[in-house]
Amino acid sequence: MRKIDTFKRLYKDYTKKHLNKIIISALFSILVAGSTSSIAWLLDPAIKKIFIDKDQKLIFIIPLLIIVAFATKGISLYIAKVMMINVGEEVKKKLQYDMLRSLIRADTQFIDKKHSGKFISNLIYDVTHITNILSVAILNLFKDSLTLIGLLIVMFVQNWKLSLISIIMIPLASVAARTLGKRMGKVVTEAQEKSGFLTTYLVELFKNHKLIKIFQKEDFETDKADNHLDQLKNKSKKISTVLVRMSPIMEVLTGIMIAILIYYSGKLIMKNEIEVNNFFSFLAAMMLAYQPVRSLSTLNMLVNQGFSAASRILPIIDTENLIYDKINAKDLEIKEGNIKIENINFRYDVNEKEVLKNITLNFAGGKMTALVGHSGSGKSTILNLIPRFYKPVSGDLLIDNQSIYDVKISSLRTNISLVSQETTLFDDTIINNIRYANENASDEEIYEVAKLSNAHDFIEKLPNKYKTLIGENGVRLSGGEKQRISIARAMIKKSKIILLDEATSSLDSETEKKIQDALKILTENKTTIVIAHRLSTILNSNNIYLIDSGKVIDSGTHQDLLLKSTLYKNFYEKQIQK
Repeated sequence: MRKIDTFKRLYKDYTKKHLNKIIISALFSILVAGSTSSIAWLLDPAIKKIFIDKDQKLIFIIPLLIIVAFATKGISLYIAKVMMINVGEEVKKKLQYDMLRSLIRADTQFIDKKHSGKFISNLIYDVTHITNILSVAILNLFKDSLTLIGLLIVMFVQNWKLSLISIIMIPLASVAARTLGKRMGKVVTEAQEKSGFLTTYLVELFKNHKLIKIFQKEDFETDKADNHLDQLKNKSKKISTVLVRMSPIMEVLTGIMIAILIYYSGKLIMKNEIEVNNFFSFLAAMMLAYQPVRSLSTLNMLVNQGFSAASRILPIIDTENLIYDKINAKDLEIKEGNIKIENINFRYDVNEKEVLKNITLNFAGGKMTALVGHSGSGKSTILNLIPRFYKPVSGDLLIDNQSIYDVKISSLRTNISLVSQETTLFDDTIINNIRYANENASDEEIYEVAKLSNAHDFIEKLPNKYKTLIGENGVRLSGGEKQRISIARAMIKKSKIILLDEATSSLDSETEKKIQDALKILTENKTTIVIAHRLSTILNSNNIYLIDSGKVIDSGTHQDLLLKSTLYKNFYEKQIQK
């Protein structure tokens, strides 16, 4: 996206609605410019009337006017800055909202391709760079441009010859700023990438802290952290160095200009072409012009930072989902709950091999069907296609003879509950975690499903019972306890289709029995598809599909497969040995 297109987009979607506040800020910037210019101009009568003519009347009036000028400048600058800060924060919130909204609604495949740490970096750091264009750059553009114009008028009024010499500094500073601005865009992009890597590393660090301890990798991770911080430090130093590089340039230009002006002014004073009071007023105006010239010269770099960040943020906001409702999509109507997968082919990426190869499956409504196979055979992928987490390359998936690609996604997912091995819980209370599946559920309904899922007893033993905070992803609970809360959450949704992804693996026998009892209640008379590793799950299934390398190898009941499938028999015997 070109800079002009980025600018138009930011103006249209984020800035236009705040135009009235920006205009008010610009009006106060005029007062800032006028009061700053008046301070330089007042030095002329102050020197002439007070110090040379010794005027007794003006000895009170001129100092009073100088106080008024400074007060006007201070108050106006404060109001202008507050207005633009408010605009900047509003735009920041809107950008972050749009980005989060896009990410929340994004396809699972899109989220999978990028580490969450990089999205966090985009949300925090990049958005700040964009809002700096508004809260800092636009204000400085108004304020400093108008102030510079006002001071140039004062300078030309005092002496046009000296003014022509002094304005040579402006194009020289602009050339330097343009060169440094290009450099800034590249360095900021590199720094953001390093910041994203650091955020990604921090997420991994906190998530795997137990692993680090058990393998005694503290020193290794400390060195790794030092490397990430060192890279970010170097890029941040480059940004700061580029930003302050204008200072020596401006100082040298200003020093040369003042030296030339003093020399030339001395000549003019000797020839009586300029008076001392005019010179000091001119000099004051020129010295005051130094700050806006310097600010405007670095403006290009600030804008480049913002546009560089926008080039990373806007594509996320504009992400178009591959999974969406068709026009005139209808609500899914489930009567029997029969699910049929027809000739589905699927790959996670265009450059990857197919995970599912022309697969066809039938799941009887109100019955339990198990998917059995080695790890990586495609079982979880089949489950993920049913709620449309992913889009297949070809084929169809029907529920009661209705293609899920022709019905509304919301009506499809309303009828599906998922319980997986990797239980996901929020850092919230137990009651809110269960209620997440049905926000209209009453406390009594939640207590009921907790009892049915065998979670009520252990919840009642917790310090705050159902209002106990469980920590990040339920860190304060055991695996079995988290699983039972997950089952209670699925129960409160009252879905007609239940997907179980290895829900009872890695549990002790006592906990497994409690969860199996809960699952029996959850799946009663529901269309249930379960990825099975445990014998208890396999034996309770009405039908079993044996999956291998993305294909259906065989199907039937447990007894049927024992007789006709060597692969299934081997799988079963390994389970017995466990």
